[in-house]
Amino acid sequence: MTGFLDRAKEQAQHGLAEGKKKIDEAHAHRAGSALLKELGAAYYAERSGSGSPEATREALGKLEAHVNTHGDKSIHS
Repeated sequence: MTGFLDRAKEQAQHGLAEGKKKIDEAHAHRAGSALLKELGAAYYAERSGSGSPEATREALGKLEAHVNTHGDKSIHS
């Protein structure tokens, strides 16, 4: 009986770790999508005359930092 319980506990811990990994990936992807949207909006504003190059560079810097932390998969579907 002890072996069964140990195996069940091990499987439960593995499942929790996998679930946490999936949630973390989803959060990183959502954040990456928001940063891409922010960059697009800053670029559009700059090109249409209502934004600044500094805002575009700042948005790009945030996106690059995110990619460096989470990888480029976090901004692709």
